[in-house]
Amino acid sequence: MSNEAQQRQIIESYVKAYNAFDVAGMVKDMHHDIVFENIADGITNHKILGISAFLHQAEQATAYFREREQRIKSISFEEDVAEVEVSYSGVVGVDLPNGMQAGEELTLEGKSIFYFENGKITKLQDIS
Repeated sequence: MSNEAQQRQIIESYVKAYNAFDVAGMVKDMHHDIVFENIADGITNHKILGISAFLHQAEQATAYFREREQRIKSISFEEDVAEVEVSYSGVVGVDLPNGMQAGEELTLEGKSIFYFENGKITKLQDIS
């Protein structure tokens, strides 16, 4: 299997696990020193270092939504970096600090950038 095919499989597996609220499945292909960044309007508003911190955050986030779905629109590869265009939709599960209320629907377009090393995700950036 080519590097690109393996990376595509890892990304598709991650998204499938994300949609199923399967945190263990989300982290199975992550390096223990994973770096996660959430970037909105060009500003990094959240950064996580290490798999245990990522696990903790991902488990907490499952409570924020009743439903959530990322759909892959396209994936482009350059060396060990994959840029994934995604559509996101979700139904908020609890009242959120940003003013969204439980039951409200959220939709957005964005991208996720996956960085790979030795078949593991070493960095993940979610950009909206």
